[in-house]
Amino acid sequence: MRVVSTVAFQILPIGSGEIIIFLVLLIIGVIVIILLKAVIHFILPIVAAVVVWYFMHSLIYAGVAFLVVALIQMLVRRGR
Repeated sequence: MRVVSTVAFQILPIGSGEIIIFLVLLIIGVIVIILLKAVIHFILPIVAAVVVWYFMHSLIYAGVAFLVVALIQMLVRRGR
């Protein structure tokens, strides 16, 4: 006769705490990837704003330059 284990479908001994930690780390990883994608998307407007701020020493002009370049970049990407 074969002896069948009483624990059904337990392949790996994973506790509920490990599952919670895994899910939290997974969510943090997704957030980091989304933030990196946003930063990469806005590299050109950030550079434009830094250059304008360096020459003009005005955060208002730097903000306007950021918005203008970001809008132009979005319009160009939508046209593709």
